[in-house]
Amino acid sequence: MSAATAKGNAASTNAVDAIDVLEGLLAARYSCRAFKPDPVPRPVIERILRAAQRTASWCNSQPWHVTIMSGAETERFRKMMYETAASGADSAPDFPWPREYVGVYQARRRESGFQLYDAVGIAKGDKAAAAKQALENFNFFGAPHVAIITTTEPLGVYGAVDCGAYVANFMLAAQALGVGSIAQAALARRSDVVRDYLKFAEDRRVVCGISFGHPKHDHIINSYRTSRAPLSEAVTFVGE
Repeated sequence: MSAATAKGNAASTNAVDAIDVLEGLLAARYSCRAFKPDPVPRPVIERILRAAQRTASWCNSQPWHVTIMSGAETERFRKMMYETAASGADSAPDFPWPREYVGVYQARRRESGFQLYDAVGIAKGDKAAAAKQALENFNFFGAPHVAIITTTEPLGVYGAVDCGAYVANFMLAAQALGVGSIAQAALARRSDVVRDYLKFAEDRRVVCGISFGHPKHDHIINSYRTSRAPLSEAVTFVGE
């Protein structure tokens, strides 16, 4: 066997190993909704951040900025966000909220919602219990840390798209280090409150939050997994 052939075989083996790792992380990751109170060590958080910073972005603009709260600051922010949401104050997102979910998108949304309600024992049609559960978004599900992801206004929707890629990589890096996480669009519904509290510059736009920490693996709310559509529903191949 030539040196070139051996090198090629080694590269192929490494590629197989890498995709196996990635597929394993993707399969294992889930939206964690119950956390232990123990903080994640700063070096672990920084490693997650360094990995996520490698996210690809339009023209390498890297439009995301991450504000992470820990300790007493998390508790102050949690209290403020929960009280604001519970008050029924009008939403004020920086980006337009989905106008509606229709067809298969509504079906998938309902399936996910029913899985959540079934896990915590909320009966179908119990709007009061569902509303109480929804407020847990603003309690960060008990997570010791919350990250707020912002982009810059001039980049518009493409800045938000880049931030979405960053959020996905942040959560995969967290999963690789045994840290649970959940991306939360709910926090962006109160963008005005978040901006005022964190004193963001006028050109920053709130994309979403990420609550994270050590997951309570044995909590019933962390027991279910959402489904994924088959490729036949998500992909169209054109040509050979």
